[in-house]
Amino acid sequence: MSVSEIPNAPSEPASRVPLSLNQEFLCIFDEGDDSGPFGPRYNIFYASRLRGRVHVDTLRAALHDVAERHEALRTLIVRDPEDRHQRILPSGPVELTLRDLSGVAPADRDRRASELVNEIEAGSYSARDVPLLRAVLARFDDEDAVLVLIAHHTAADAWSMHVIMRDLAHSYAARRGREAAALPEAPQYRDYTLWEQERASSPALDRAREYWREKLRGASILTLPTDHPRSAGLAKTTGWHRFTLGPELSAATRRTAKELRCSTFMVLFAANNILLNRITGVSDVVVPTFTTGRTQERFHTTVGSFFNFVPLRTDLTGCDSYREAVRRTRATCLEAYSHDIPFAQIAAEAPELMAPAAADDRALFLFQVFQSPFGMAGEVVGDVEYAEVPRLVSQPVGGDIPDGSLCELNLTPSGEIIGTLGFNTNLWRADTMAEWMTEFDSVLRAVVTTPDAPLR
Repeated sequence: MSVSEIPNAPSEPASRVPLSLNQEFLCIFDEGDDSGPFGPRYNIFYASRLRGRVHVDTLRAALHDVAERHEALRTLIVRDPEDRHQRILPSGPVELTLRDLSGVAPADRDRRASELVNEIEAGSYSARDVPLLRAVLARFDDEDAVLVLIAHHTAADAWSMHVIMRDLAHSYAARRGREAAALPEAPQYRDYTLWEQERASSPALDRAREYWREKLRGASILTLPTDHPRSAGLAKTTGWHRFTLGPELSAATRRTAKELRCSTFMVLFAANNILLNRITGVSDVVVPTFTTGRTQERFHTTVGSFFNFVPLRTDLTGCDSYREAVRRTRATCLEAYSHDIPFAQIAAEAPELMAPAAADDRALFLFQVFQSPFGMAGEVVGDVEYAEVPRLVSQPVGGDIPDGSLCELNLTPSGEIIGTLGFNTNLWRADTMAEWMTEFDSVLRAVVTTPDAPLR
């Protein structure tokens, strides 16, 4: 890959930086520029409902400010096996597309906003077109609009998208001459890469490696049976099944977490472990999840691909109640979080861990829970109100998952838990995914209503 391949790119790189360990991890799954983690469908999205008159030229300028502020949004990953590195380029204009939704009745706007995000997510966006940030502004009327931000996943993770939206709102307000709190300093992703290199020989990293070596001794990642074998050669897309746990179950989950002295994630993850045990019959459950990868607080305002793939091992053998399953899951999580290191370093200590993922008729099932510290739910910045658009409409084709399936539960600012299950359609049918999530709902209800009942 060369800069000359990118339209309007400068002939010389602005900066050259080693890859982070997460970027090196993505390179393992490189399938070229047309598919996989560097393909045009490996993107991440954030949608916000805007209340107030939006000035397009000011919005364009604010988008440019964000790309200037965060180098990751204008960084290419050069994947030459002999010379992998980050190439940081000067910022250019961020593409802003305008859509007219003036014909949508007020009562239908919430659903149309969610459908709009699905339509945009079904598109393709190259990882070679810098900046790796794009936006769509769709107007219902002069005072009501939807802003959708699109970033390639190599440049931003879910946490980053909330940072970008917050920074954009503040930059827009400042350019409009409105009062807004000053933005904090934003260290660059290259700073994180250099920090990783400095940490490479630290005692803390040695202790973490030792922990994972012992924790994963003899372990195999859990895989689930697929509806279609890989050898069938079916065309691969990624479908997305969306659902909500509802206010009652969401509140009960948070309440149970408090009673059992654990996080909401731990309760949800315990329910997931129980579900996977029932599907597979495996008691030694090794399930991958994602941490934010931001163990250093100074990188909380940095945009980049920080997320870390972490295999959590929980033994449910002899577990006699839902409460005990949560207790064991809690212990697993607390240990793992205190030894959080990039997956490449974990895998080096457990070389046989991922072997089952290569099976013809089985695939990975990943689970994560996300809650951003920068969520916007009706927050007024300057003269515009911002509220995240909830994703509640399923879609047959959306952003890509390189392989397998991913269940993500979003802890919204309102307190409700909204779920999304993405899956490769060449491996599973949509009705299978829906059935699994119905069963997950049932398991979770049992955990939070009858924690001392025996596991069945």
